[in-house]
Amino acid sequence: MNSERANEYFAGLVAELCKLPEETEWVEFKENNANPEEIGEYISALSNSAALCGKMHAYLVWGIADRTHEVVGTSFRAESARKGNEDMQSWLLRLLVPRIDFRFQQVSVGSEVVVLLEIPRATSKPVQFQGAEYIRVGSYKKKLRDYPEKERALWRVFDRVPFEEMKAAENLGGGEALALLDYPAYFDLLGLPLPNGAGKILQRLAEDRMVLSNPAGRWDITNLGGILFARNLEQFRGLARKEVRVIFYEGAGRLRTVREQPGRKGYAAGFEGLVDFLNASLPRNEVIGRALRKEVPMYPEVAVRELVANALIHQDFSVTGSGPMIEVFFDRMEITNPGLPLVGTERFLDTPPRSRNEVLASFMRRVGVCEERGSGVDKVVFQTEFFQLPAPSFETPEGCTRAVLFAHKDLREMDRADRARACYLHACLRLVQRDPMTNSSLRERFGIEERNAATASRIIRDSMEDSLIKPYDPGQGKKYAKYVPFWA
Repeated sequence: MNSERANEYFAGLVAELCKLPEETEWVEFKENNANPEEIGEYISALSNSAALCGKMHAYLVWGIADRTHEVVGTSFRAESARKGNEDMQSWLLRLLVPRIDFRFQQVSVGSEVVVLLEIPRATSKPVQFQGAEYIRVGSYKKKLRDYPEKERALWRVFDRVPFEEMKAAENLGGGEALALLDYPAYFDLLGLPLPNGAGKILQRLAEDRMVLSNPAGRWDITNLGGILFARNLEQFRGLARKEVRVIFYEGAGRLRTVREQPGRKGYAAGFEGLVDFLNASLPRNEVIGRALRKEVPMYPEVAVRELVANALIHQDFSVTGSGPMIEVFFDRMEITNPGLPLVGTERFLDTPPRSRNEVLASFMRRVGVCEERGSGVDKVVFQTEFFQLPAPSFETPEGCTRAVLFAHKDLREMDRADRARACYLHACLRLVQRDPMTNSSLRERFGIEERNAATASRIIRDSMEDSLIKPYDPGQGKKYAKYVPFWA
């Protein structure tokens, strides 16, 4: 949206807000109040109240008279406001939990300047500022803990309104809604013929709740429809930060970016293209596996596909301002998504799947993007073993979930942590196959010749010292010993 059209849109929004008979629980008018602490408290209160009122956004507007709603202009400028030596917007973002994607807009309304703060609704838990949660009671800002009935109601909202059912765009004509969605991809993925006429197309999309008919006879696009089938995610302001970023670096660090490619399509519409792009762009190696010599991608295609699908499906959409990211270094590939996992990383391989976005995950299963049975991580570990790569690593840095695939290393180049991690995941994989790990199976995993069985024994011993594995039978003899993960 260019600056002229953007100003026209936000000026129209301000005009509509001014028509309200009085301040509501999701709108607050100010003239020149620029106190950062008070702004932070209002962001918390208005975000939580928007969720209670069923609104996508709440608004704090400077330059509007409180009682008359007359446009009077403001001297407040968000871009130059500071808290101590820190930019005010950065300071606010740092003290909000979760870090919601609020946006300031400077708007010209006639001859006056108005500043509009657009605040997204709370999604999965109340928004806090400086450790406290706030709410609006009428036109007053109060601490949520002092109004337990509102707190209970707010949590009921979070329980019954999943991310997928919230609205990504509202009040659209049928043609406008279809212009935003790659609806041919929807029918193609499901193997359905494309209906004749916009009405029939919209009706079929509505059956899967990609779009919804509203009381005015127009159409709303749900987050589910937008995140899966957007022609361009940047056209949905609430979803723009959820596009997949693919970044290639020079060397092993992030100092020099060689190329960056944003994935602007919805996840279902763009998944195959994303995976094809990755596999075509990744370096290739000549490897020997099971007596076969051939040129293959540095990272197994099946493993890349499964980990990318997991990152898209299991991300925490309530974490705003960040989305899935795929980073490629000369020695590894990191796939990161916002939010901590619902199960411990050490149990990814054996635990039945749990998703915080079950409707999205269910549809992605229907179209073959992800596994129905939760065997995706099993495939990743199997593929790395088949090509005798270092074991993948599953990590949780700074509130994110990250899977790391490593480029080929000879066993002698792996450190103790590499070997122990591979031994642990091998033991997990063998256990789910109901065939516990042995010295022989570990030798096969690493490509160790039988005459060097002592090397495998050392790896097993180190892994037991690190409490990653344990004997299958505490009384077993060494010759036919079997081993299982520590949790078995």
